[in-house]
Amino acid sequence: MISAEVAIYPLKTQNASGVINSSINMLKDTNVNYSVNSTNTKLTGSKEEVFQSLQSMFDEAESRGGEINMVVTLSNSN
Repeated sequence: MISAEVAIYPLKTQNASGVINSSINMLKDTNVNYSVNSTNTKLTGSKEEVFQSLQSMFDEAESRGGEINMVVTLSNSN
């Protein structure tokens, strides 16, 4: 079990909130637990599921917003 805190920062877009929200919505069909707060989203699950979810979030943000920054902190501690 690992956890990740992720923040997505769309660049050069007029719809940053839409890009962020569509990226977070990618988590609905996964097996990771997640919670959204004002600055980031926290994910917990197996290493494979968390990494796959992060890639899905990145891909979705990139497809909707072009250039993005994604900041991730990973932990395998409780």
